[in-house]
Amino acid sequence: MADSITVRDMAGRDVTIATPPKRIVCLAPGTLRLIIYLGAKEMVAGVEAIEKRFPTTRPYWVANSDLNVLPSVGPGGPGSINSDPDLEALLSAAPDLIFITYLEKRKADELQAKLGIPVVVLSYGPFGRFDETMYRSLRLAGKILEKETRAEEVVAFIGNARKDLSRRVKGEGAETKPRVYVGGIGFKATQGIGSTETTYAPFDWVGARNVVADQGTKGHLFVGKETLLALDPDIIFIDGGGKGNVARDMQIKPAFYKGLSAFREDRVYTLHSYNWYMTNIGTAMGDAYAVGKILYPERFADIDLAVKANEIYTFLVGKPVYDQLKTTYGPIGVKLTIK
Repeated sequence: MADSITVRDMAGRDVTIATPPKRIVCLAPGTLRLIIYLGAKEMVAGVEAIEKRFPTTRPYWVANSDLNVLPSVGPGGPGSINSDPDLEALLSAAPDLIFITYLEKRKADELQAKLGIPVVVLSYGPFGRFDETMYRSLRLAGKILEKETRAEEVVAFIGNARKDLSRRVKGEGAETKPRVYVGGIGFKATQGIGSTETTYAPFDWVGARNVVADQGTKGHLFVGKETLLALDPDIIFIDGGGKGNVARDMQIKPAFYKGLSAFREDRVYTLHSYNWYMTNIGTAMGDAYAVGKILYPERFADIDLAVKANEIYTFLVGKPVYDQLKTTYGPIGVKLTIK
């Protein structure tokens, strides 16, 4: 008889699981990514349809696209959060364990009772930004899957990158820092220049002066054009997922963009989209190095952004997939060009 383990999941539930599980299913935003970070791909018995429908946007899938041959266990997507999954599809995959993000405690208990399969709730913390709650989820899944050493390696890898970024910008006086803004942040769909974040990890990790940091909210924010003109950031970054929206808007409202000094003086740069089906941590790390290199070129002179991105992706997802992500979003950290 298999041994068992009892854990407390991120919904505060005590769940008993026969270990080690051989077949798992990952439901809702961000769940599969954590399992890939843990190097547990071989345990995955089925994947959500959304993973197959958008294969070029998330490094963990780009590096492990052979998962495409697995059966679908439901549609997935942001709309699946806290919703009832496809029970028939789940059962057909015959999992020993189901991981799912953001499911309420009561609903998780109900799902587990209906299926007779352990359900473990994970979390990334607040939507759309890096939060260390993800570390707790990673360690929890690592304990269950007997990947505890790998979980600690991933946590240390991310932490060491953040320390390196902080070390590089240490001593940079606030008065010398450019005022920056990021637009085109995805929020339930692709968005235009007014879609931003008041707490944006790539800015925070290099101590950048985010012009919307004090706008009275924490997280995602829609900024009106008049407000953005008044803020007039020194440097603007555009999320790769929203670049097309910005390009179309520039054709319609050229006067607005000419009113922004960053556009007039060619100080607009592109980043890769990391808020796609929750936080793609490796992409956020690569964006932070790009922001650092643009704001403080002397302090990041030794960093080749493509090499650094591939180093990050190889560690987290198993392959150097920067070139594939570049095809989707364009080169990281380059000046925006509109054709």
